[in-house]
Amino acid sequence: MLLRDAALDLLLGSACVGCGAPGRLLCAACGAGLPTSAVPAQPDPCPPGLVDVCAAGGYEGVLRALVLGHKERGLHPLRVPLARLLGVALGPLVAPLPRGARGGLVLVPVPSRAATVRTRGHDPTWTMTRLAAAAAARAGHPVGAARLLRLRPGVLDQAGLDTAGRAANLAGSMTCPSPPLRRLAAAGPLAGAVVCDDVVTTGSTLREAQRALEAVGLPVLGAVVVAATRRRRPPAAGEG
Repeated sequence: MLLRDAALDLLLGSACVGCGAPGRLLCAACGAGLPTSAVPAQPDPCPPGLVDVCAAGGYEGVLRALVLGHKERGLHPLRVPLARLLGVALGPLVAPLPRGARGGLVLVPVPSRAATVRTRGHDPTWTMTRLAAAAAARAGHPVGAARLLRLRPGVLDQAGLDTAGRAANLAGSMTCPSPPLRRLAAAGPLAGAVVCDDVVTTGSTLREAQRALEAVGLPVLGAVVVAATRRRRPPAAGEG
């Protein structure tokens, strides 16, 4: 797969999504500047009851370019650095796990609308999630990935919706069907789930995913994203 990506880059020509330098989609300099440690990414205001959220960094610069390039432009080789960034955000959750232990974590991507997946031709969040889980497993951590969540019909695209609109759009929108749960149970003991997404904005999507998993008895230990938007709470009455 990586050789095929390199060949396509060579034949078709490409430029770094970060700085525009001709060559690979992520040049060595931009790649070397990517975050290597997780940061807290709790939205403000935060949806009540949302688990702790970690990100690799802010939704800006190279991180933003990576997310948009992979998701909207179909630049599939970017799945590799994005999965690595998701793994960075996952670090605080896997670090306490004994290597080779039973009863690990399952990474659960937030589901995408079927129409969106068909239009894009791929599911970027699932791709990043399974690659991040595979990397953690290779490092000896008890981590896997599973597509446990589905969207109910009628969910709108979140773009352009404000905080209240996103929350209303997503309320009760996710479900966790029985077949993937049975397969997960058959695979062995589990400590809990970690919800995964590319970007956190209001936290409504992560909170709904958490609700759906907890509704079927699966404990959610945290949420991880590649990047977090920088939001500012409007000043309260009387504040400057």
